Amino acid sequence: MTYVIHGATGAQGGPLLARLLQAGHRAVAATRRPPVAGGLPAVVADHDSVESLVAAYRGAQGVFVHLPVTAEADRLRHARNMASAIAIARPRRVVISTSGWVVDEPGSPMQNPPESAIATLIRETEASGVSTAVVAPRLFLENLLNPLVLEPANVDGVLRYPLRAGYRVAWSSHLDVAEVAERLLMDSAITGVVGVGQSPGLTGDELAAGFATFFQRAVSYEALTPEAFGAMIAPMLGEGPAAGVVAGYRAQALATSNTIASETSAQARLGMVPRTTQRWLADLLT
Repeated sequence: MTYVIHGATGAQGGPLLARLLQAGHRAVAATRRPPVAGGLPAVVADHDSVESLVAAYRGAQGVFVHLPVTAEADRLRHARNMASAIAIARPRRVVISTSGWVVDEPGSPMQNPPESAIATLIRETEASGVSTAVVAPRLFLENLLNPLVLEPANVDGVLRYPLRAGYRVAWSSHLDVAEVAERLLMDSAITGVVGVGQSPGLTGDELAAGFATFFQRAVSYEALTPEAFGAMIAPMLGEGPAAGVVAGYRAQALATSNTIASETSAQARLGMVPRTTQRWLADLLT
């Protein structure tokens, strides 16, 4: 039986598909238009067509799902289509990634409301009765690969990011998410939320220390305002996407931290520890 991987040409699904294929599993990229780059095995799966998704999911051993980055109205439609297809096709297992959207911290200003796309996808998929687990990362270390962030850290010894210095974050890598998702696809006994990220979370200074260890030079942390960061990235991303990034970091400015709960962490539930900052840098840059 086959594992169907959404986003398999992207940051989260790509490492997962690679891990499954390397382990000898049958796995395919879910895509609107096969074939995909690199000649990866693929299956047609259109977010806008329940029938297409049902055909992709039927008979699958497992499905890895995360919502595409697009307008929330589109995300909500896609979430409902995916959940409907899962209820009809009934794959043996579903693993959903929140992609950093917060769903497991009620009362936090970052918690997504019940009517949000990601909350709808989780709720309606779980209601289908199909065995479901939720991978819940917070911020991705890959955000720091932006040349506007990485190059000053390496060249000038200053890591600049739009989070206050003492704000703790459960940083994780897309590689960590892939490892946890693979484990959850294989073990249908584990359901509910599994938080992914460093615990109890890193401050800006601790994050900079990881860069200092890897680059073998002094690196200090400098907090930017969300607005200043938005102005930096707007020429690269465009005004609209940059505004969305600014809004996200403004919400973080209202929170006390962006950390995972220890009792639902991958460390506690799976015995899996995420990469340190310096190991992640070594994995990606050497």
